Amino acid sequence: MAMTPLLPDSRTESDGSAVVRVLSYNIRSMRDDVHALARVISACAPDLVLVQEAPRFFRWRKKLAALASESGLVMLSGGATAAGPALLCSLRATVERTEDVLLPLTPGQHRRGFATAVVRFGGARLGVVSCHLSLEKRERYEQGGMLLDRIAGMGVEHAVAGGDLNEGPGGRTIRRIGETLTDCRGAAPWGGEHTWTRNEPHRRIDALFVSKGVEVLGCGVPLGQPGVTEKDLAAATDHLPVLAAVRVPAA
Repeated sequence: MAMTPLLPDSRTESDGSAVVRVLSYNIRSMRDDVHALARVISACAPDLVLVQEAPRFFRWRKKLAALASESGLVMLSGGATAAGPALLCSLRATVERTEDVLLPLTPGQHRRGFATAVVRFGGARLGVVSCHLSLEKRERYEQGGMLLDRIAGMGVEHAVAGGDLNEGPGGRTIRRIGETLTDCRGAAPWGGEHTWTRNEPHRRIDALFVSKGVEVLGCGVPLGQPGVTEKDLAAATDHLPVLAAVRVPAA
């Protein structure tokens, strides 16, 4: 595995802005090697983790809390109450509020939802949304609009959103989201590109987006990072994670 230059570390700048490390990860309900999953998350040193397919059934809170603890993080919101999306955070985050949102259920499709929060890092205030969009094209497009509406209604100037979008960068839903938000990978490519590599063709179906005014310092799959091994990535879940470093202006 080739070595990729390191992303900037988390920090608060003298002007009150903050460099924040954000990880998006579909964890397949923790049905695989949970310790490998925790090692990958911990090695990425995130301030925020946008989780998809968190456990949703028996003792789901205990399972998600155990993963957070082993990764050096705490639970923030979501899980079964958001139909799968969840948020984890480091103790660096000051939490203002959280809200779990269930989306309209289309007959024959899975229930979907958003895990949302508003947090502060130093003088920077940030809205956060984790999502897992539908496999069905029309429903996915509608959910993309709901994601934008949710961010617009959070009362924050700056936001980060992302997750398993079930669609590549050229898709109709991604284009819709990209009209308002910046695709972090497109703005500052770093690391690996494809997040789904279990079969051909390999695709980038997991992504992170930020609102205008948030500077993207790098975004991609954290291949070759210290503590992130091919063995752990393969054992942890069926998706590869997306890691970004962003600079959020002071509120």
